[in-house]
Amino acid sequence: MTNSNNEFWSRASEEFQQNLAKSWGQAMQTFQTMDLGGIVPPAENAVPQISFSQEKLKELQATYLEEATALWNHGLESKHDIKDRRFSSDAWTGNPMAAFTAGAYLLNAKTLMGLAEAVEADEHTQNKIKFAVEQWVAASAPSNFLAFNAEAQKKAIETKGESLAKGIQNLLHDMQQGHVSMTDESKFVVGENVATTEGAVVFENEFFQLIEYKPLTAKVYEKPFLLVPPCINKFYILDLQPNNSFIRYAVSQGHRTFVVSWRNPDESMAQKSWDDYIENAAIKAISQVQDITGAKQINALGFCVGGTILSNALAVLAARGKKACSQCHLPHHPDRLYRYGRARCVHRRKLCEVSRNANGAGWSAQRSRLGIDLQFLAPQRFGLELCGGQLPQR
Repeated sequence: MTNSNNEFWSRASEEFQQNLAKSWGQAMQTFQTMDLGGIVPPAENAVPQISFSQEKLKELQATYLEEATALWNHGLESKHDIKDRRFSSDAWTGNPMAAFTAGAYLLNAKTLMGLAEAVEADEHTQNKIKFAVEQWVAASAPSNFLAFNAEAQKKAIETKGESLAKGIQNLLHDMQQGHVSMTDESKFVVGENVATTEGAVVFENEFFQLIEYKPLTAKVYEKPFLLVPPCINKFYILDLQPNNSFIRYAVSQGHRTFVVSWRNPDESMAQKSWDDYIENAAIKAISQVQDITGAKQINALGFCVGGTILSNALAVLAARGKKACSQCHLPHHPDRLYRYGRARCVHRRKLCEVSRNANGAGWSAQRSRLGIDLQFLAPQRFGLELCGGQLPQR
């Protein structure tokens, strides 16, 4: 009997491996032929072959059977201990059916991620598979569907359907405005309850406005303080409300504070490159702060892609023999684009080609085609870095 069971599981495991490998191969073939805005995948980009670690598969199989059996045996218990925050409310843990559904999902999710880890392929293919599994697993969670979400069902009953009615209203509102709202956007007004720290625009060009903030102390430090925020959230994220405003805090500590306020790029800036943003935004902002204050050196801080821009600008200035900053803090990662989850699914060669195209077509068109933020992928300098020093020939 034991031998028969072993043979059965051995055949099942082998068949499962073949089917899964075939499915992944088909998925990758589909990905390779996706429309990426006219970018043609190189001929050498054949669909990679994948296999699975037999040792990891056997371990996954044994663990799955053990945990599935335990889940089934405890399925009718009145109270379950579920650590995942999506299923931690009493509506989930106190309902045997809902708790079993959550437990089965978590077990299957862990097993699927284990299968992704067991793939034996090159690093880029492994990253693609892990990312795809992560997204699919997250999207298929029972908490995302009203029919399975015990917490949403409970609230619908308690509110006599009002929660469902409000949800439908929010859906219709989002459809009308053309984007998904995470909160009630009408309650936030710049200058009233967002970005309330008092300041004035002291310089502007086609890339940015430079804001200088009114001092809140009798004396200020000799060296001024320049903030370069990200180009998406802009400076608002640093000046939300008085009790959590970084800008207000800096001003209250005696810093003569300046902040770059980015312009929203449009078609008129389609030909602007990374070099333009470095020269005419970051370096220009630094020189303006120096001219206004008379300081030879300043202190600076760059957040996110603002930190990337600032670090590039300081490197250019250093190459010119100029040390503009005495202290500079850069909470960012220089290779931030490729660190994004979505970018893991795009080959560097494709990123490079989009970089070339973005210079002529404008960043917005390329962004919509590839589905990632390409505001600062346009410059050739960044493209050269992604491609290991060479841009592909057209």
